[in-house]
Amino acid sequence: MKAQRTLLLFAILALLAACQEQHEHIAPAVNPRDSLPMMTSYGVNALISDSGVIKYRIVSEQWDYNPNVDPSRSIFEKGLFLTQFDEKFHVQGYIQCDTAYNYDKMRLWELRGRVRILTKDGLRFTSEQLFWDEAKHEFYSHVFSKLVTPERTLQGTYFRSDDRMTHYYVSNSKGSFEKSDFDGSNDEKPGGNDNDQPFRDMSQPQRKSTR
Repeated sequence: MKAQRTLLLFAILALLAACQEQHEHIAPAVNPRDSLPMMTSYGVNALISDSGVIKYRIVSEQWDYNPNVDPSRSIFEKGLFLTQFDEKFHVQGYIQCDTAYNYDKMRLWELRGRVRILTKDGLRFTSEQLFWDEAKHEFYSHVFSKLVTPERTLQGTYFRSDDRMTHYYVSNSKGSFEKSDFDGSNDEKPGGNDNDQPFRDMSQPQRKSTR
């Protein structure tokens, strides 16, 4: 009887030691604050200034701001209409989309779903996604985009432009061109000037010589 009690005691001690060595593999709890915006505004109609000059007006049904995610961002899930002004508060054009994300620390906008742009020169841009880098003063897109001016229509799967839409580049493109685009009589980009050097290197298509 004493031997049986001793064996039972050893079995219990072994079982307890085995239980103590096991570790539960449980992921840390999700903090609900990580997915909730710190600020939510409805019926937004706000003016935004840069260096003390009013440059944009934002109109949106809902504006959420979440600094707890990385990178921090403003979210316009119900659409965005942005009007751009010059220094004299004259309207220069507008930007419209179904959804927008503004990564404030990166100074980067991501526009999604029925992106529409109209400039003061009558240029119209449409796409399903567009990035706006405020630091580099440029737009770019890696999806199908269409650009229509009073003189020509361009469309392609890659688009890049300055943020004034005066110098632009489209690759994998197709569309209509003027005769001067091919015979070399018009080497300057539409709206071009000597202050926009980074885009002047992107020359218009030239006809291949047969000589």
